[in-house]
Amino acid sequence: MVYKFLILSDENEIFLREITIDADNTFLDFHEAIVKAVNYDLHQMASFFLCNEDWEKEQEITLVEMDTSTEYDNLTMGKTVIADYVTDEGQKLLYVFDYMSERAFFIRLEEITTGKNLAQAVCLKSDGKAPEQISSEDDFLNFSKSEDMDANFYGDEDFELDELDEEGFSDMNFGEENEL
Repeated sequence: MVYKFLILSDENEIFLREITIDADNTFLDFHEAIVKAVNYDLHQMASFFLCNEDWEKEQEITLVEMDTSTEYDNLTMGKTVIADYVTDEGQKLLYVFDYMSERAFFIRLEEITTGKNLAQAVCLKSDGKAPEQISSEDDFLNFSKSEDMDANFYGDEDFELDELDEEGFSDMNFGEENEL
C-alpha cells in the first residue's frame, strides 16, 4: 500500500511538497524523506504528532526515545510503522522541525493506493522554498519589535509611575482598612 502525503507550511503560502511512501515504512523513513525534500539537516530534533480534525496535537512520535509522562505511549520514529497509526485519507499530522519555536509542517494523507509497494519514498511535487529549519536570533528580535509588543502590551498606556508606593504597589484603597 502506498500513501501520498501533502505537506504545507503556514510560513510560506506557496510552499508545498507531495511525498509518496510505502505504508509499511517507519516514521523515520518519512522523516528522512521530508528532510531530503526540504534540504534540512537530518540530525536536528523533530517529532510527528497525530492530530485531530482541528490540528490539535494528540499522539507524539519522537525521533529519539524521550522519558515522558503523558497519557500516550512513548513512540519513536524508527520503531513505529506509518500504517499502524495513519489509516484514513484526510488524516492530519504535524511535523515539528524546530523545537525551540514549535514551528511545524502541516501534513495530510491525500491518497491511499492499494495493491502497490514502493521501495523508497519519492517527492512527487516541490513548490516554493522551505522555511529555515531553525529560527534565527534575528527572527526572535523581529518578533519582539512587532506591533503586538507596543507600549500598551503590559497594560494601561495611561499608567503613571508616581501612582506606586516605594514597594511598587498602588496607593489605591481596595476597600480594606489596614490596621497596624
